[in-house]
Parts: sequence; structure tokens; C-alpha cells
Amino acid sequence: MAITTPSVPTTLLILDLETTGLNPMEDHCIEFGAVLFSVPLRTTLGQVSTLFPVAKNPVERINGIAVAASHHPQPWQEALSLCGAMAKTADMAVSHNVAFDRPWFGRPPLPPLPLPWLCTCDDILWPSHLNLKPKPSLQDLALAHGIPVWATHRALTDCTYLAQVLARCADLEGLLLEAQQPRRLYKAKVSYGQRNLAKAAGFHWNSLVPQAWSRRLSASQLERISFPIELVDEPDF
Repeated sequence: MAITTPSVPTTLLILDLETTGLNPMEDHCIEFGAVLFSVPLRTTLGQVSTLFPVAKNPVERINGIAVAASHHPQPWQEALSLCGAMAKTADMAVSHNVAFDRPWFGRPPLPPLPLPWLCTCDDILWPSHLNLKPKPSLQDLALAHGIPVWATHRALTDCTYLAQVLARCADLEGLLLEAQQPRRLYKAKVSYGQRNLAKAAGFHWNSLVPQAWSRRLSASQLERISFPIELVDEPDF
């Protein structure tokens, strides 16, 4: 089988969602935001955001979106059509939590999104001089790049933070290439007393591997691990 060499995407579709819960099978997307971003120009090309009508929002205390606001007349169908047109010009979809965001696409009201995905939380190896933890929060990532955080948990606001972060990356092309490296699943060989080492390195307990701290790592990420790890028998990711 031929190996495809990753290329640098020139246009990114930065996405973020606000939802009424964590389960795409039971909960609903209440807000959608997207920013079309040019990699070589380091700038936003276009943006769109809309609310979707929902019957209830149990997490209003977090996202601040009232059910009444979701039912206020607004052109949400047209907003989705615009996003679809933006997606046709993009090489890649980007979000700060792909594992959460991607499963909502293809479930109404969100259409399928036939783009490769990249996660700025899991996939990008941020420069060490930023002093970020593995899998940094979007707020920590923004602050590390000198971007003030004035609000959180609104879709377009979070997309804007991420666009501004990418705009300030001198070697964005290199980061995007490295982020596309194949990843393999590893588990940490640490004792109970050493568990904080694994946690600090972005490993999660009992998630990908039962009763173990585990994480998928690229070759570049492997170089930053300072404790013993073991490859789990799994195809390349």
C-alpha cells in the first residue's frame, strides 16, 4: 500500500459547538460557529454562527444560552448552507476537541462534514517555550499566545480565539505537518504513586486501555515522554 505524504493545508475550517449535553445520541446542538482561515495569509477569510431551536438547555449555566434565544427568528438554515459553501473551499476541519465535536456532524441539524479533522488539543505539539501542559485548554492556549480571554463557551468566540492563536504561529505550517503524523496507542508503565506523571503528560486513565493510563502519540510526541511506556497492539491511528 502506498504511503501518502501529508501536505500543508492552505485553508482551515475552524469549528466549535455548544450543546445541551455530552451525548450526541440524546442531546442537541444549540449553537454552531465556524471560521474560514487562510494558513499562508494567517488571517480569517469568513465566519458564521447561529443558534438552533431546542426544547431545553440543562447546561444554560455553562453556555449562557437561553432556550428562548434559540427560538428567536434567525436564518439558521442559511447559516448552515453558508458553512457548507465554506467547507468546499477548506482542506481540513479544525477544532480544539475533535473527539467531542466530530460526532455531532451528520446528526440533525448538522449535516455530514466530509473533511479530514485536526485537533489543536490532541494533535498539535505546541512549542515548549509556551510552557503549556499536554492537551491544554483553549483558554490556556490563547493566554500563552498573548490573546486576552473575555468570554468562554460561545461557539464563535472560541473559534475566534483559535484563529488568533493560529495567526500568531510563526511556524504554523510545520505544526500542521507534524500534527498529521501517524499516532499509535501507548500505555504508561507507572506505579500508583507515579500516576501524576502520566496525567501531566496527557494520558487518561481507563479510557482507551482498560485499567491503564494511555494516550495516542506521534513520533515527535514520543520524544517528550520522560517515563516508561509500552506500545499497545493496535493499527496506526
